[in-house]
Amino acid sequence: MNREFIEQYIRSHCSAEDYTCRISESDSHETRFAQNGITQHLAGPKVWIDLSVSFGAKSGNSLVNQGDEANLDRLIKTAEENARLAPEDPEHMPSVGASELPQVQNCSDATLALTPEQMVDIVQQTINKAKALDAKVSGMCEKHISTNGIFSKNGFSAIDSNTVFCHSMTLKKGEVETKVSYEAKDFAGFDLDLEFESLASQAEALARQETFEAQKIAVILRPPALQELMWYLSWMMNRRQSDEGFTPFTGMLDKQCFGDKFSLHTTLKNPLILAQPFNMMGVPTKEMTWVEKGVLKAMPTDRYWAERVGCEAQMPYNMYIPGEDISETEMMKLVPRGLIINRFWYIRPVDMKRGELTGMTRDGVLYFEDGEVKHAVNNLRFNEIPHEMTQRILALGTAQLASTRAFVPPILVDNFNFVDKTTF
Repeated sequence: MNREFIEQYIRSHCSAEDYTCRISESDSHETRFAQNGITQHLAGPKVWIDLSVSFGAKSGNSLVNQGDEANLDRLIKTAEENARLAPEDPEHMPSVGASELPQVQNCSDATLALTPEQMVDIVQQTINKAKALDAKVSGMCEKHISTNGIFSKNGFSAIDSNTVFCHSMTLKKGEVETKVSYEAKDFAGFDLDLEFESLASQAEALARQETFEAQKIAVILRPPALQELMWYLSWMMNRRQSDEGFTPFTGMLDKQCFGDKFSLHTTLKNPLILAQPFNMMGVPTKEMTWVEKGVLKAMPTDRYWAERVGCEAQMPYNMYIPGEDISETEMMKLVPRGLIINRFWYIRPVDMKRGELTGMTRDGVLYFEDGEVKHAVNNLRFNEIPHEMTQRILALGTAQLASTRAFVPPILVDNFNFVDKTTF
């Protein structure tokens, strides 16, 4: 697909008073495996061309997935017709103009060079390791190359590309089932032996399971579990919803509403995580501190609300939570007993105004006592308010890669609120 052709064609054929066009391309390879066998390899490019146009405060939108002249004509015609039929939008914003963008590097040469044959070999090695344990493994090995661009009538034009490598493995042996996954922009950091060793160790620790009743108890949240909670927290920190009284952060800017051990940032400076130079509003990204030592410093805001209340229009493009250097072993010695949580899933809001979430543990829960892991326990359902949870942080480990957009530590939290047992 020729991006320059698409941009020139829309600029010369779109008659709307204003427009913004977003072009997204992806080229993916996904090798799936299940029950110790490769089941599928999916591959191929995709493209989306999304045009938003306006006549005054009346806006319309259209989307196509091909960049030839006929499809671009249809795209322009449909968007303009939709705009003429639409009512005026009292919150309409003109398209953004030209901006200076930060310099970032979101592509890895090692990921770009990764071949389907190498991916199949990784999967086969994974299967062989599972067979050696008399176990079965399922999962997916993935490579994604994505390019996102925006241009507007008012002069904004920018493109950013990124690479992602993922390898997830779920091991099942007898009644034990657990998972580990690696997700990063750089394939060069992937070590299958290390990842599978972690998976096998996790499965071994889960071999003896005892029933555990729901209660408030200290927990160690490993990085994948913490990031899953924190993404929901960042969505609840929306500035407009807070100003309108719909979140627990109403009136809390520059006030202490998190624990003083907790800080939350988005950063352009960590080479291990993705950080696009502009967001989908066409606004250049920057270093942002959302929470600093428990004090709420800023909230995600769109362009309309930012202009209305006089703040920056910024959104969280990645997540960085600074840690300390407390090991998991040391954390277990800080409390009489507790649980180690690998991951959460099925997280849903219970009360947005209070910031309360519910969800379930997954991929194994370990019970520890007197500084040692004793056995595994059943999965549990929780009801918890994340910002209040941060007030009960007892210790933080070293921040580490949790996903392509999250660099967070394990944390020890007191009195985490479990409310029920679950059977899956």
